[in-house]
Amino acid sequence: MAQYKSDFVNQLIQRGFMHQCTDLDALDEKCAQGPVTAYIGFDCTAPSLHVGSLVSIMLLRLFQQTGHKPIVLMGGGTTRIGDPSGKDESRRLLTDADIADNMNGIKQVFQKYLTFGDGATDAVMVNNADWLDNLKYIELLRDIGPHFTVNRMLTFDSVKLRLDREQPLTFLEFNYMILQAYDFVELAKSHNCTLQMGGSDQWGNIVNGVELGRRVADKQLYGLTTPLLTTASGAKMGKTADGAVWLNDDALSHYDYWQYWRNTEDADVGRFLKLFTELPLDEIARLEALEGAAINDAKKVLADEATKLCRGADAAAEARKTAETTFEQGGMGESLPTVEIARAEIEAGIGVLTLFTQAGLASSNGDARRLIKGGGARINDAQVSDERTNIGTEAINADGVIKLSAGKKRHALVRPV
Repeated sequence: MAQYKSDFVNQLIQRGFMHQCTDLDALDEKCAQGPVTAYIGFDCTAPSLHVGSLVSIMLLRLFQQTGHKPIVLMGGGTTRIGDPSGKDESRRLLTDADIADNMNGIKQVFQKYLTFGDGATDAVMVNNADWLDNLKYIELLRDIGPHFTVNRMLTFDSVKLRLDREQPLTFLEFNYMILQAYDFVELAKSHNCTLQMGGSDQWGNIVNGVELGRRVADKQLYGLTTPLLTTASGAKMGKTADGAVWLNDDALSHYDYWQYWRNTEDADVGRFLKLFTELPLDEIARLEALEGAAINDAKKVLADEATKLCRGADAAAEARKTAETTFEQGGMGESLPTVEIARAEIEAGIGVLTLFTQAGLASSNGDARRLIKGGGARINDAQVSDERTNIGTEAINADGVIKLSAGKKRHALVRPV
């Protein structure tokens, strides 16, 4: 039974997005009265976002679908500094060209999750470089600086973490929280934005913005954070032994994206279905209650639904078909990740360590060597036992490729060209 007045806050809580809010009852009241505008910021540190950002993206989608207006804030300005939140060391500074390229890649993700336009609840995308680049430092210090005390800034987790570990925190990074607070006030003035949302590591920065809005603009602003998401075994979302699980399809294949969700730990299935799909809660409860081998059916539903949202229904169907062909029928799915290697290199005989490394199934020769010693390396489903083996044209199968496997769940095709 609904506890709150607004659809947004009820779903926020029922689906597990809620962690902290500056004034949940007041925000609920405001959301019940009509469209509210909220933003989440995304710095442009890579050409794609990864699964670790997906809670925030799904939150913006939920916000829009419950009748409100989301703003996607691209950190064209703040990316030049680097957010120290959750970081042990300073982030590498990027050039303006790097930031612009990364922003173009990230924009593609949001087109799949949000409806953009000029309507009352249509999403908009803005770039904080548009106002931060024009700031005059002396004016910023005079107008904004007095509202921040170093004493309080030193209490924030993002600062304490670095100081406790005796890692340097540059003055440049120390300014990040001031600029993020300034972003909130700027959006409140220009877009009537009254809510900032983000991950739990952003709580201090968000509260700064709420307080700054009250002090310099006399505005009632709100802050809301989502839980820091880890898997049941404690792993950070969006990272695997093979690297980041990228949302853009040019950075990670449909198959690998689908397989990431299919490999979800049993204890996480229900939670992830609530956060990363739009299935009804009663259907999620049914799937979550499955036991034994039947829980794998729920994982496939999770993989299907999550992949549909990010990559489209055709991509999800193709990835599932490939997985079933590869795992359940002992065949070779058409959409397995494929790497091209010069035929001449294979004809000359390519070392098995090099082959697995080039195919992305091992991060180094040492990693490939450990895979072989552990009995997890297979070529065309036959186990590799000798790390000194050279692979030649005899390994090319009837489909014109070489199938490589690392354990039971990771596969790739090598195509001679």
